[in-house]
Order: sequence, then structure tokens, then C-alpha cells
Amino acid sequence: MSRTTLYALIAVLVAVVVALGAYVYQQQNRPGVEIRLDDKGVSVQGNG
Repeated sequence: MSRTTLYALIAVLVAVVVALGAYVYQQQNRPGVEIRLDDKGVSVQGNG
């Protein structure tokens, strides 16, 4: 394996790790809304 191929492979792996980190961060910090409809009526709860 040549050096150029090795560097390209490392760059791709770093990009994947950064993209996964950004995705997980976004999923944990987005506001969510829960809407329930039961015998007590409508209930709306949000965390944002």
C-alpha cells in the first residue's frame, strides 16, 4: 500500500468519525415533543 493510499484512507476514517460525532451531538440536542391522547385528554410535553 502506497503512502498516498494510506493518507487517503486515514482522511476518510477521520471524516467518518467527525460526521458520526456531529450526528450524535445533533440527535441529543434537538428539541422533542411528546403528544399523548388518552382518557384524560390531550397532553403535550416538550423538552425544548
